[in-house]
Amino acid sequence: MRSILLGIFVSMFVLFAGCGKEQPPPQKATAEKMAQPDAKTEEKAATEAAKSSQETVTYDARGRRDPFLPLIQVSKEKPKKKAGASPIESYGIDELSLLAIAWDKDKFYALVMLPDRKTYTITEGMALGLQGGKVEKITNNTVLIREYIKDYRGEIKPRDSILKLHKGEE
Repeated sequence: MRSILLGIFVSMFVLFAGCGKEQPPPQKATAEKMAQPDAKTEEKAATEAAKSSQETVTYDARGRRDPFLPLIQVSKEKPKKKAGASPIESYGIDELSLLAIAWDKDKFYALVMLPDRKTYTITEGMALGLQGGKVEKITNNTVLIREYIKDYRGEIKPRDSILKLHKGEE
């Protein structure tokens, strides 16, 4: 019985061992083959280079926003000058400079200079500035001006500007 099993085992081994593909022995690379690249390899490299130089990617930004710009933009646009307005209503509050403040028993007066080097005397309640500002209060060394300005949401909010007689005081 052992001899029969041994015979079957050996025949199966020979049968399965013969079914596999034999691989050809590796060829030794010669120095000549290494020095000369294949023509096929050169042709493939040339076609790939030509394809990469022909392929250009374009981006069409129509209808899309710039991702690098902020979503909310505050406009720095200055309001237009009003027709028939006084000269002190034709300049922004930040362009005015306070020269002097004087007072008498009843009220205060302030002397302001415009960018065109002209001076004007203002009192409490006068309108000035491009945003429709109004002089709220004049004290010994300051002038308080309240303007109503649209914020970034479009809401109208008051903004107080203070002109100081002596700029160094804080």
